[in-house]
Amino acid sequence: MTSIEDFTSQYGLVQKIDAFGYLDYLKNDPDAPRKHGKVVLVTADTPLKASRGEGKTTTTIALIDALRERGIDAAAVLRQPSMGITAAGSKGGASGGGKASLTHPELIDWGLCGEMGAIEAAQNLLVSFAEKAVDDGKLDTILVPRVSEVPSRSLRQIAVDRGKGDVAERMVLTPTCELMQIVVLSRSMDEISERVAKMVAGTKDGKAVTFGEFVDLWRITGILGDAVKPAKTETVNGSPVYVHGGPFANVSIGIPTLVSVEMACALHDVVIVEAGYGADAGAQKWLDIACREYGAQWPSAAIVVTRASTWRDDPALAWRYPFHVQRLEGLDIPTFPLINLWDGEDDQIPALQQTAKDLEFREPIIGNLYRDGGDALAPQLDAFVDAVVNGSMPATPHSHKGMALVENVRWVAENAYGVPADRVILKDGFAESLNKAVDLCASAGIDFGSLALVAVKSPATMTDNDSAPAEERTVTLKKVEVHSGAGLVHVNLTVSLTTPMPKIV
Repeated sequence: MTSIEDFTSQYGLVQKIDAFGYLDYLKNDPDAPRKHGKVVLVTADTPLKASRGEGKTTTTIALIDALRERGIDAAAVLRQPSMGITAAGSKGGASGGGKASLTHPELIDWGLCGEMGAIEAAQNLLVSFAEKAVDDGKLDTILVPRVSEVPSRSLRQIAVDRGKGDVAERMVLTPTCELMQIVVLSRSMDEISERVAKMVAGTKDGKAVTFGEFVDLWRITGILGDAVKPAKTETVNGSPVYVHGGPFANVSIGIPTLVSVEMACALHDVVIVEAGYGADAGAQKWLDIACREYGAQWPSAAIVVTRASTWRDDPALAWRYPFHVQRLEGLDIPTFPLINLWDGEDDQIPALQQTAKDLEFREPIIGNLYRDGGDALAPQLDAFVDAVVNGSMPATPHSHKGMALVENVRWVAENAYGVPADRVILKDGFAESLNKAVDLCASAGIDFGSLALVAVKSPATMTDNDSAPAEERTVTLKKVEVHSGAGLVHVNLTVSLTTPMPKIV
C-alpha cells in the first residue's frame, strides 16, 4: 500500500517529503487512507521591539509535545528562518529554546536543506534574464528585484551598467521576494511555472512584459528541485515538525507553505501553524490571504502568545493584546491567551490570571516554556483540547476578491488594527502609485481586482502611532507594488524595511 514513506527521502540529518506528489496521490485516490486534521493558529502580541520575539516557536513546540503527551496526534508546521536576520541574531532563532527546542537547530538556522539558497538563485536568474532582455531591446526597465540572504546597505540601491545603460534595480532579502511567495502559495510544480510566467519582469515603452514572454521556464523550476519539498524534523521529545517556506510577516505573507500544512493535516489530527510576528501581521495574513483567497483551512482555535512584561509594562500600548484576543474571538475562533514567563516571574501568575479574568478572557495558559517545555502546558489544556477536538470543522470564509483596493485596506485597518475606515489616510503620491499599478496590470492582461492584499508594515506597530489615544490613531497608505505571479498586491503602511541588518552578538 502506498504511504507517506513512498514520498520521503533522507536528506542529511533530516528528511525531505515530496508534498506535491503525496497530495496529488491523495487527490487521485479518494480511498487512500488519510486524516482530516484541524488547524490551530499560534500567533502573538505585537512585540514592543521588532527584534524581540514573544516566544511563538517555543510555544508551538511545547504545545505539540504537551498534546502528544495527552495522547493527541499533533504536529507543527514552521517557516524556515532567514539566515541573515533571524539566525544572525536580530530576533529569535525560530527553532525554540530550552526544553521546547527542535533537534539540530543549527540546521534550521543555517540553511536547512538549501531552500532559501535555491529560491535566491532562481529569482536572481530571472533578474539576469531581465538584464539580458534590456540588452536585447525587450525591456526598458527591470521591476523584479535581486535577492540576497545576507543583507547589506550597499545593495539597497543598485544599477546595471553604470555609466552605460544605468538601469535601476533593487535588492531585497530572500524571504521578501515574489518567488518565495509563489513557492508558499502554490500546490504543484505546474502552478509554480504558471505563476513565474505571470511575473512582471519590467516594462517596454511603458507596458508590462512578463517572464513568460521571453524565458524558458524549465530553467527556473529546475533550480528549485528540493526547495519545494518540506523538511520532516522533530522536537527534542520526538514530536513531528515540518519546516517549509520562510516569508517575513511584516513585508510579505508570513506563513508556511500551504502544501506543508495540507500534507500535515492529511497525516495528523491537530496541526499547529505558526504565523510570523503578531496577530496584526502573520495571523491577519493567514486568515485574509491563505484562508480567504487561497483555500487554506480556517483555524479551529488560536493561541495568542505574550510575555508578562509586553502585556502590562507600557500603559500606552496595553490595548494591543486584548484587542488581538478579542478580534480573533469575534471571528468565532476559540482564542486562548498564553503568557510565556521568563525566569523569576512565577510569582506573577495569580496577578496575570486576575488580569485575564478582568478582561473576560478564557482561562489563560501560563508557564515558563523554555524551562519546562510541554510539561508546563499539558495540565492546562483541558478547555483548549475540548474546543479543538469537539468543535465542528470551520466553514470556508468569504473572499475579498473584487473589493476595491483602498476599501480592502480600510477593512483590514478597522478589523485587524482597530482604526476606523475614515482615519485611513492616503499619503501624497499614493493615488499615482495605485494608478500606475492598475495600468501595469492592464497592460499585462492581469485582473487587478483578483490580487490579494498584502499589508506591508512595521512588525512593531499596528498604526501610525500605537501610543496615541484610540480616537487619534491613523493608518497611512504610502505606495502600491504588484506581485502578479504570486497573485498579490502590496500596500505599504506605516514604516517598513525590506533589507534590515543583522545584529552583532
